[in-house]
Amino acid sequence: MYGIFSYDIASPRVGYKHGRQILDLEVVGLLGYFDDLGIDPTVFTKPVLNDFIALGKPAHQRIRQHLKELLNDETIAFRHVHDQAFIDESRVQMHLPVRIGNYTDFYAGIHHAENVGRMFRPNADPLLPNYRHLPVAYHGRASSIVVSGTPIRRPVGQFLNADNKPTFGPSQALDFELELGLVIGKSNALGESIAIDEAEDYIFGVTLFNDWSARDIQRWEYQPLGPFLGKNFASSLSAWVVPFEDLEPFRINGPQQEPTPLPYLQTTQPSHFDLELEVIMQPVGYEQIVISRTNARYLYWSFAQMIVHHTVGGCNLQIGDILATGTISGTDSGSYGSLLELSQNGTRPLHLNTHETRTFLNDGDTVLLRGGGFSDGIRVDLGDVAGTVLPS
Repeated sequence: MYGIFSYDIASPRVGYKHGRQILDLEVVGLLGYFDDLGIDPTVFTKPVLNDFIALGKPAHQRIRQHLKELLNDETIAFRHVHDQAFIDESRVQMHLPVRIGNYTDFYAGIHHAENVGRMFRPNADPLLPNYRHLPVAYHGRASSIVVSGTPIRRPVGQFLNADNKPTFGPSQALDFELELGLVIGKSNALGESIAIDEAEDYIFGVTLFNDWSARDIQRWEYQPLGPFLGKNFASSLSAWVVPFEDLEPFRINGPQQEPTPLPYLQTTQPSHFDLELEVIMQPVGYEQIVISRTNARYLYWSFAQMIVHHTVGGCNLQIGDILATGTISGTDSGSYGSLLELSQNGTRPLHLNTHETRTFLNDGDTVLLRGGGFSDGIRVDLGDVAGTVLPS
């Protein structure tokens, strides 16, 4: 995994996570280990990954393979410079890994969409007519995306009170959303769309993403134009980005799509991924508790389909853009990716332990998202993304 880290004698730079240590890629380059690859080590001194991403996939693949060879060979001279190149993670501060120009949040988790539809439209089809025809999305606020570990201030805004009258104050229904984020690694020109068989070439990597949501503010404001203040106060991004190629062993077929999507969204290869995900909560003064376990396989629309639909009208993606999947929920109550679902919109409190229940988040609660995969002896770690709720 790649990320941006700093420590006592070094400004933010590119690192490669190896267990509980971070490999300083500038040091690796200065020691000559990238000379045969033609890589200028100054690209690893940047405070965001964007310049490194811009090198392109062929360069990324050469660097990735070379790093694996270095880290797997105990006999080479690289091991003799261990203290110069490796920094223990306990010594570092992590930073937002990319400079994010644009952020789009999809609604690709079909079970989440169905659960929400049943709650708010109990006498109608839980899915709106367009859901199975196109990847629904909205444009979010890039400036308020923060790195994992950043505290989240409870937002204030306008919502309906118990008497169904508009009121103003701190949100009473603060929630998390378990999502994955795609880090765009290649730009397309304005006015040019991306074809389905080329879409994955535009993904640099995948990261965990928490789209914090003020449900009461959102519920009052979202018609007719969708989310605004209920979403724009903060989203949390993992400090680590997993190269997209690392997900290849976990590729699987997606769910049956009926009706068949229009031709521009049709793909012939498996384009979903078997990645286990979990949500952990920790109230103040108590131990962590896992409140949900789910899997990325439950996404209805694939990463490639999201990219294709995003650009079909000519929208130009840029390096470092974030495309989030939307909330990932499974088929049973233990696999839901939000408190909105876990507590049935606050009507069924979730029991965390013998003392604590939740409908929505309290001040002081910490939410931790984790993920990874294991297949045929191969493991991938998606890292984690955490945030603690502060009072308004």
